[in-house]
Amino acid sequence: MTATISIANDGADRAREALERCVTDGGVAVFPADTLYGLGCDPSSAAAIERIHSLKGRDDGKSSAVMFFAPLAMRELRATLGTRTRDALAALLPGPVTLVVDNPHRRYPLACRDHPERLGIRLIDGPLGGASCAIFQTSANRSGEPAPSRFRDINAEILAGADLAIAGGELIGAPSTVVDLTALDSDDSWRVLREGAVDAAQLGVRLGEPPD
Repeated sequence: MTATISIANDGADRAREALERCVTDGGVAVFPADTLYGLGCDPSSAAAIERIHSLKGRDDGKSSAVMFFAPLAMRELRATLGTRTRDALAALLPGPVTLVVDNPHRRYPLACRDHPERLGIRLIDGPLGGASCAIFQTSANRSGEPAPSRFRDINAEILAGADLAIAGGELIGAPSTVVDLTALDSDDSWRVLREGAVDAAQLGVRLGEPPD
């Protein structure tokens, strides 16, 4: 049976603790990210990731992001990145962006799938900010359906199949902007792989315009 927690009624502390416990125990959680509701689990748990693919209705083979809720949880990963990439993380995170970075140590291989040298990462704040767990993260929708920005719009089968569901009100509704930073340290270039909540002009202000 799915345990349901409301941030408004039960408080952010209880929601964070429940998320950490669910992920640590190998469970699957529905949770409010900064833009849309997500499905999350331990990024090292193949069984939990398979459950997420089953809930979504299809495993399309695509890589997924690893989401963090506290900068401290990213410190080992940050240490493997180049100077320009670390500066970019400082300029853009936390925020509604997914940053694709070099992954020389091939961390989180289950999230990277066929491209272990590249890793998508997110860092968000908000009510769940400060949670110590990293999570494998994807949107909380069935394949082909829109990603939900309101708890009441989450597919009933997804809610029933999760171990934990956290209600966090209505979110902004736009997906994160996906930015490829893998060439940033070699030639100062970056590119947008998916437009979303942060537009290219804002990225240019924070990162500097990429060379022609």
